[in-house]
Parts: sequence; C-alpha cells; structure tokens
Amino acid sequence: MSGFVFSEKPVRIERGRGPYLYDDGGNEYLDIGASYAVTPVGHCHPAVVAAVQDQVERLMYVQGSYPVGVREELHDHLGRLAPGVVSNVWLCNSGTEANEAALKFARSATGRSKVVAATRGFHGRTMGALSATWKAKYRDPFEPLVGDVEFVDYGDSDAMAEAVDDETAAVILEPIQGEGGIRPASGEYLRAVREVTEDAGAALVLDEIQTGLGRTGSFWACERHGVVPDVLTTAKGLASGLPAGATLCADWIAEGAGPHGSTFSGGPVVSAAANATLSTVESEGLVENAAEVGAYLREELETTLGDDVREVRGEGLLVGIEVRRGANRLLGQLAMDHGVLALPAGRTVLRLLPPLTVDRSHADRAVSAIAEVVG
Repeated sequence: MSGFVFSEKPVRIERGRGPYLYDDGGNEYLDIGASYAVTPVGHCHPAVVAAVQDQVERLMYVQGSYPVGVREELHDHLGRLAPGVVSNVWLCNSGTEANEAALKFARSATGRSKVVAATRGFHGRTMGALSATWKAKYRDPFEPLVGDVEFVDYGDSDAMAEAVDDETAAVILEPIQGEGGIRPASGEYLRAVREVTEDAGAALVLDEIQTGLGRTGSFWACERHGVVPDVLTTAKGLASGLPAGATLCADWIAEGAGPHGSTFSGGPVVSAAANATLSTVESEGLVENAAEVGAYLREELETTLGDDVREVRGEGLLVGIEVRRGANRLLGQLAMDHGVLALPAGRTVLRLLPPLTVDRSHADRAVSAIAEVVG
C-alpha cells in the first residue's frame, strides 16, 4: 500500500519556478496556495537553490551539539527578527514539532499542566499539538490524547479570562486562524489575552506557523497589534519547502525549558535554505509587497465577487473567501479550467496563500478565475 494518507490530485507536478508550477504535460499553474504557505519567495528561488547546493557540497549533516556556522547564523537571524524578547531559538523540522516543543517548554517552565486553546484552532497532528487542536475530525481517531486542555471561543476575552487560572501553563492561539476559516483576531482581543496570561503567570504561545515570515504585511502578525508573546512558533515557508520549524522563546521559558531534543534540529542544509529564505524576504521587500498586493487582492475580490460570496477576509497575502457552495468543487474548477491552484479552509472557504513575490498581474488573474467559478 502506498499513498494512503494523502488523497491524490489529478495533476502530476514536475517543476516550479516563481509563483508557477508545471505538470508533466508542460501545463502552467498559478500557485496561489503555495502548498499551505511553504514557498514565500516562490518556487526554486535562485538564492535558496544556490545556498542549498553550496551547503550540500560542504556538509550535509552533523548533530546539533556541534557548533556549525550556518546553524549559528540561523539562530542569530531568527533572534534578530523575533518580536520583542522571544529571541531564544529552538530549531526543528515542522510546525507540529514547533508547537509540541512550545507546550513542553511552557509546562516545564511553569510547573503546571493546563493548556487553554481556542475553538476552530489548529496546531498540528502529533499527540500534544493535536490535543490543542479543536476539530473532532482530527482528534477523535486518536483519543485518548494528552489531557488537561480547555477550549474557549476564539475572540471571547471574557471566556479566556475565566479559563486561565493559577493551574494554566499556556494559552496557545493563532493570530489569524488558518484551518479554522481565515479568521483574524482583533488587536483588542490579543492584548486582553496577553494581560490575562501575564497576571496568571502563564505563557502566551502564538502559533505563527501560517501567519509569520511577512505573510500578513508585517514580519509577524502579532506585531500589527503590539503584542509580544512568551513563545512564538514558525515553520511552513521558513526553508522554502525543506522541512524546518522554530520555537522562539523568552528567557524565562528558555531557562526553564527542561530536556528536549531532536536528531535533525538545525541541520546544515535546511539552515542554509532558511537563511537564504529570510534574507530574500528582507532584501526583496517581500513584507511590504505582501501588504501592498494583499490589500489590492482583497479589494479586487470584494469588488468583483460582491454578493456572490459571503465574505472576503484576511490580512496581507493570507486571504479567505467564504463562498455559498462547497469549496472543494470550486477548487477543482479553478485548477482544471483556469490553471489556478488554491486551497480550502473548511468546507466553505477558499484559502489564498500565494508566494510573497506575486504582483498585481498575478492577483488580477486569480480574481478573474475565482469570479468565473464562483459566479
């Protein structure tokens, strides 16, 4: 048996370049899903390819306790870009692992076990991260999970204040819920949660696995609201498609993190790809581009689609379109009839996560195709 976890799409992808993918028949697709935000600088960006090729020729792997320049560079790079005081860096291989580490670090540093998470939240599929993931579809087949997790309504400050107590190790939230339908939290709500966790001595963990690295028009979504967490997690596009994640921690979390490890933490090749990705995001002004093109894309979608959809929402180049009929059917039409690849976020939301390199012409093509299938 092979391929029994992922459903197989009817397009065989052979190569990619910039915002485009190409199938084995040479057909071109505008990739406005970026495989769940994994290619922020586009497919096969020359700077990332060169960095990987150079590193592969010099050193492919050595375990994390040996000082290696490219790994140290990534620690420093992420620490410099981190919001506020969360400049201690733990490297891993995925967003799930980053969140798993975050929850372990918070429990160790506080000596507590309770975790508060939000309805519609998604934080990963390993047992700890899955325990903080709300949807029964993901949880039920693997019960019993790690216990002592309480879910409260996303955006409800009063419910959060009631749930967080002196037994709470951490609150984990997405600044914009991705899998939950592209639902942004208000700054007022995030600031209220920050105050509640500080008062209780609990860690605020912000899951920026999908919102980070410039996608929302600021390097981290929390920066838009003046909120600094105790722990921030990132992954997805960190290494432009090579497996990479990171958990960024404040000093009090890092000092009390306890024993944790990973064989492939900060592997040299992945670190090289991540450094090149971060440098490209900065040097090419992709954060600013995400803000500008994202605002244009949302405005064009709202104007063009009008009452044919329920809502267009999001920030920067993280956009959700709530439609009036099944999203998956529309996604199939987009791909096969218009050569545009997007993603779902639940049954009724189209999710757009294009590379941060897209321009207005790419946005226009996407809007035109979506209008065709929605209308």
